[in-house]
Amino acid sequence: MEIKKVLAVDLGASSGRVMLGSFDGEKISVEELHRFSNDPVILGKTMYWDFLRLFHEIKQGLIKSKVYGKIDSISVDTWGVDFGILDEEGNLLENPVHYRDARVTGMLEKSFESIDKDRFYQITGNQFMEINTVFQLLYLSLNRKRQLDLADSLLMMPDLFNYYLSGEKCCEYSAASTTQLLDAVRKEWSGEVIEKLQLPGRLLQKIVPSGTPVGMLRPEICEELGVEPMKVVAGAGHDTQCALAAVPTGEKDFIFISCGTWSLFGTELDTPIINEKSTRFNITNEGGVGGKISFLKNIIGLWLIQESRRQWMREGKEFSFGELEKLAASEEPFRSLIDPDAPEFAPSGNVPRRIREFCKRTGQPVPETEGQLVRCINESLALKYRMALEEIKECTGKEYPVIHMVGGGTQSALLCQLTADACKCSIYAGPIEATVYGNIAIQLMAEGVIGSLEEIRSVIKASEDIRRFEPQKPDEWEAVYRKYREDIRNW
Repeated sequence: MEIKKVLAVDLGASSGRVMLGSFDGEKISVEELHRFSNDPVILGKTMYWDFLRLFHEIKQGLIKSKVYGKIDSISVDTWGVDFGILDEEGNLLENPVHYRDARVTGMLEKSFESIDKDRFYQITGNQFMEINTVFQLLYLSLNRKRQLDLADSLLMMPDLFNYYLSGEKCCEYSAASTTQLLDAVRKEWSGEVIEKLQLPGRLLQKIVPSGTPVGMLRPEICEELGVEPMKVVAGAGHDTQCALAAVPTGEKDFIFISCGTWSLFGTELDTPIINEKSTRFNITNEGGVGGKISFLKNIIGLWLIQESRRQWMREGKEFSFGELEKLAASEEPFRSLIDPDAPEFAPSGNVPRRIREFCKRTGQPVPETEGQLVRCINESLALKYRMALEEIKECTGKEYPVIHMVGGGTQSALLCQLTADACKCSIYAGPIEATVYGNIAIQLMAEGVIGSLEEIRSVIKASEDIRRFEPQKPDEWEAVYRKYREDIRNW
C-alpha cells in the first residue's frame, strides 16, 4: 500500500512536539520534527497558556514537514479541562487560562449551593476536581460576566487549535468528557447542570466522535508556510485517550497507567459506572475512541519530580532524570511517604520544601537529600496506584493480573518496578510515546487504513518493544501498603 503520512501535534503541560507518523500497512514509524517548551506566563495575578507561541510552534512543525512530501492529515492533542473563548469574529477574548491558576479556588464548594453533589456526579460521572472546566466557567459566570456576554463560542484546547488550523468549530468527545458538563450516559451536554449553575450553554459546540475529520488546513496557512493542503482531524483531543488507544493489548479487561505529569490510572469499559462505590471513591468516567469509557483516577504523577527538579535547578543543582533515579535507587526504602494528591503539592513552586514539611507534620523522618526525596515520591506514587487498583477492582468486580504502563514514566525502571511491587502485578511498560502513537493511529483510522480500536492496538504492539517487570518481596510491600492506607486517611 501507499505509505500514509500524518502529523501528530502533542502538547503537554511543560512541552510540545510535532511528530511525523508513517504507516506502511503493518507498522507505524515515528519521527520527531519539532520540539518546544510550553511555558505558562503569569501576567498580573493570572497564569495563562501562551497560545500564540504554541500556535507559532505548530507552524514551525508544518514547515519542517515539507521535505517529507505529501502529508495526509494533522491532529492536535492536549491536556484536558482548559479552553479558549472566542468572539463572533473568531478572535480570542484572552489567552486561555492555566488550570493551576488560583481563580478556581472555592468554586467546587460554591457549585454545591446550586446542585446536589451526588446528583452532579450521577449526571456527569466525573471525578470532582476544582480544575474541571465547569468550575472555571462558574468563576467566569460569577466574576467575569461581561466577558461571557461578549463571547460567541467556547472551544476546548485541542478544538481551539483545530479551529485555527481549519476554520471549523466543534467539540471532540474525549475533550468534552473532561468538562464535567457532559451527561456521561447520553453523551450530550447536560442541560440540568448548565441550568442549575446558570452557565452560558450557548457557548458550547456540537460534540463529534473521536477521529472526525473537521476540515482542511486553512488556505491562508498553506500560502503563508508554503505547505500543501491536508485534512485536520479531531482525533482524541484529550491526550489520555490517545495514550489509552495505544495500549498494546488484545485483552478486553485490562488496567492501564498513562504516566506523565499526571498519572491516569484506570480501565476501559463499554458503559459508565456511576454508583455509590464510584461516587465514594471519586472515580471519573471519561469518553474515548469508539465511544468507549475510561473508568479512571486522576493522580498527581511525575509533576512532583519535574517540579522538584526545577527547584533544584533554581538552586544551581543540575540533575538529569536518570541521575535522580540512580540517587533514589540507592536510598533506604519506605523511610518516609506522602499523599501525592495532597492539595499543597498541586501549585508550582518549592515542592521539596513542601514534602519535608508534610513529613515533619505527619511525624515521619524528614527527607534531606535529593535521592531521599525522589525515593519518597516514587514509593508514594506506587502505593497510590495500589489504592486506585483496589478501588477499581471493587467497582468492576474484576481481577487484573497485568498493568499496562505507558508514557514518559515508563522510562523510569525504578518507578515501573516499585509499581509492580506495590500492586503485586506484572507491569508491561511501553510505549513511551503512547500519546503520539495513539494520535497517529486515530488519524489513520479516520483515513480508513486502520479499521478499529483493536487493530490500532495490534499495530502498535507490532511497532514497539515492551518491557516487563515482575513483583518482588510481596509480603514486605503488603505490610507497607496496609499501613499507608490507614495513614493516608489520618493525614
